[in-house]
Amino acid sequence: MSGLYYLGKKRALASVEGWSGIKHLHSLPSYYGFYAALWAGLPALLVLFIWNGFQDTIIMDLVVSGLPQELRQLDDARLSLVINDIKNQASGDVVSADSEAVRAAASHFSSLQATVTAAKVVLILLLASACGIFAWKAISPDLRARNRVEMIIKGLLILCSSLAIFTTVGIVLSVLFESVRFFQVIPVTEFLFGTHYNPGTQSFGAVPLFAGTLLISVIAMLIAVPIGLLAAIYLSEYAGPNLRAYAKPVLEILAGIPTVVYGFFAALTVAPFVAELGTSVGLTVSTESALAAGVVMGIMIIPFISSLSDDVINSVPQAMRDASYGLGATRSETVTKVILPAALPGIVGSVLLAASRAIGETMIVVMAAGLAAKLTANPLDTVTTVTVQIVTALVGDNEFDSPKTLVAFALGLVLFFVTLALNVVALHVVRKYREQYD
Repeated sequence: MSGLYYLGKKRALASVEGWSGIKHLHSLPSYYGFYAALWAGLPALLVLFIWNGFQDTIIMDLVVSGLPQELRQLDDARLSLVINDIKNQASGDVVSADSEAVRAAASHFSSLQATVTAAKVVLILLLASACGIFAWKAISPDLRARNRVEMIIKGLLILCSSLAIFTTVGIVLSVLFESVRFFQVIPVTEFLFGTHYNPGTQSFGAVPLFAGTLLISVIAMLIAVPIGLLAAIYLSEYAGPNLRAYAKPVLEILAGIPTVVYGFFAALTVAPFVAELGTSVGLTVSTESALAAGVVMGIMIIPFISSLSDDVINSVPQAMRDASYGLGATRSETVTKVILPAALPGIVGSVLLAASRAIGETMIVVMAAGLAAKLTANPLDTVTTVTVQIVTALVGDNEFDSPKTLVAFALGLVLFFVTLALNVVALHVVRKYREQYD
């Protein structure tokens, strides 16, 4: 690629007798180099992508077709086990296979892989060379290289955007279709308004899960929003450059700690502390409580609010601060009356991101709040969340088409619409205040 870029650029300059005649080129010399490199690289990458997508399937079909008749007539599940044995034997994961046919198939599989890989390399090199030579010969002073390169880049950007959109649509449809299968067995009203959740007894009332998710998320936001926002205000408006240079990176370290570490901290430190503290004042506190999980989750999402809010506050024009000070306002009055209202759209965005992070957290809840689906508003009691039950439903030996498994998709669909509603509300708030301060 880099070589073709250099050759394309060099040919463009040679066609006008060097840099002295560059004014006769339609585009800058670098565009001619990009034109040659893109022509060589993109077709080769496309063929490579398609080849890799079908290579393993075709090779395995060839290997299976060479198996003895008794193995080819096995049902899909047993044939899948035989294929796994062939792959393991070929990769050296097992010392030896029980069947001579499996050992022969593994040898055939390895031979085909080596042959196909060599053919792929040769084909890619030949294709890249042919396309590169075609583009190199097409270079001339009148070639609109810039227009063609920009058109190719625009096409790639549209492709990437389309892939992102189609991926989102595919995720939503896959969840929706499986949810419909669940609601064909369990009524929607029972799922949305039922107050008892126990898949073992075919009870799928999701209200306790929604209540637990809301309870823990509210506790987390009550911890994270004040601390994160006040930290952002201090770092942006009051802290000196030296303190800010050290304090902000230290604060953002919290965002890089794995959630399982937070889970251990919640289970081994915070939950026992909350239980002992509650017992000492005469309260009944569960060893696993929503309060412990919510507090640790709030600590975890503080960087999401503080870092983003700090960036938003710093983006408020300095002229607004100077105008406020010029009218005789104090620093605190400037922060509360001018800066925070102007930065509110970004702050709402940071709070929304933190809320989404809290709603989707699983590990802390599993380790500190438990798995019991209880309909309670007591933060000292054991609760569970939607995401925890989604994981629980998908890990086990239940059949995929059973309500015990399909309930995970129904919960995911409800969680999707809840998050969508939060986004709509946040966008409404952002639009309202943006019009006021633009």
